[in-house]
Amino acid sequence: MTSQNTAPTAEDAVDASVGLLRLATAGSVDDGKSTLVGRLLHDSKSVLSDQLEAVERVSRDRGMDEADLALLTDGLRAEREQGITIDVAYRYFATARRRFILADTPGHVQYTRNMVTGASTAELAVVLVDARNGVVEQTRRHLAVAALLRVPHVVLAVNKMDLVDYDEAKFASVANEFTAYATELGVPDITAIPVSALRGDNVVDPSAHMDWYGGPTLLEFLETVEIGGQDEHGPARFPVQYVLRPQSDDEFRDYRGYAGQVASGVFRAGDPVVVLPSGARSSIAGIDRLGASVDRAQAGESVTLRLADDVDVSRGDLIAPAEDAPAATQDVEATVCHVADKPLRPGDRVLLKHTTRTVKAIVREIPYRVDIQTLEKQASPGELHPNDIAHVVLRTAQPLALDPYAAGRRTGSFLLIDEADGATLTAGMAGPAFVDGRGGEQGSVTERCR
Repeated sequence: MTSQNTAPTAEDAVDASVGLLRLATAGSVDDGKSTLVGRLLHDSKSVLSDQLEAVERVSRDRGMDEADLALLTDGLRAEREQGITIDVAYRYFATARRRFILADTPGHVQYTRNMVTGASTAELAVVLVDARNGVVEQTRRHLAVAALLRVPHVVLAVNKMDLVDYDEAKFASVANEFTAYATELGVPDITAIPVSALRGDNVVDPSAHMDWYGGPTLLEFLETVEIGGQDEHGPARFPVQYVLRPQSDDEFRDYRGYAGQVASGVFRAGDPVVVLPSGARSSIAGIDRLGASVDRAQAGESVTLRLADDVDVSRGDLIAPAEDAPAATQDVEATVCHVADKPLRPGDRVLLKHTTRTVKAIVREIPYRVDIQTLEKQASPGELHPNDIAHVVLRTAQPLALDPYAAGRRTGSFLLIDEADGATLTAGMAGPAFVDGRGGEQGSVTERCR
């Protein structure tokens, strides 16, 4: 690391074509999450020199012999002590093999709801556990949120291995307990890695103290884990964000296009499609992207679709393949995580925001709440409080083209919003709470603790 900030050189630049991994970190208070994130950024050379100098200076002022890497991320802790609202902090870093967007979520139990924000777009979650304490209630809560949001990959980082003399049996005990609970939740892929964030063991560089472990370091796993899949290979879905009708000159006088971002799957020119909730049918006459016509558009791309017929399409409508479209419905059953301080009760009138569409809805019933410790269903809880995970039944004023969340994270999710002040009340996922870990949809569970 140089002593002053310099602009990146061509050699330092990361190839923009390398993949992007969105990940979220979670851990109980004092499990060492700030230090782990700081170590990951520092050892991967992703910290600017002036940031490092500031950390070193503050560490010396506190009488420390080495830089306290937790200071790289402890801004949120200082904010919390001052009573400032806490939100997820996003950090970008990159290596030669992959780019990363890291959602750093708070560890206190009252901010568990913020993990919903951080993990909602994540393809991987790193759940930190103190090797001395093992799996605690907050660990289970974070794992439940990851399972609820169908995060494809979960990494168990058993931290502070230096404080248990790098004991293999202790690591295996924590990994086995974590894996057993994750299996009950139906988490499809689990990887356990023993680390010491303070000493740098198995974070970026392999540990010299754990020769019994033959798996990847945390960074190596992040660089090589398979990413993508559901959005690209899922059913094609296109929520309409804006109708383009220039009528400004002769060239575009008859132009009518529907702009938005492909939520999942692939659309191709000529594909027969249906517009929901109206049910009007047409085909794709053309696809425009960045001022040019293209033959196809895939998940994540912002494009404009042109249809062969003059059908009635407006913001909030969903364009889908004619033969693989979701059924429009006004009756919604979903699993929710309540995020507001204001309780949610049966009979409450709310707004439901699904992709680009917002409709009025009423909470008809809350059949049960999930006990995070036991996964038991507590029948008829009466009302939901912050961090509660429950099953709800809703009735909407207008039909929605809603996918099961397991089939599509973007088109299967929604928000419940307070009609009075526009505050977000609840994050919802259409369908059952968790995949059955004993069969059904659950995939293979792998535990790397060789």
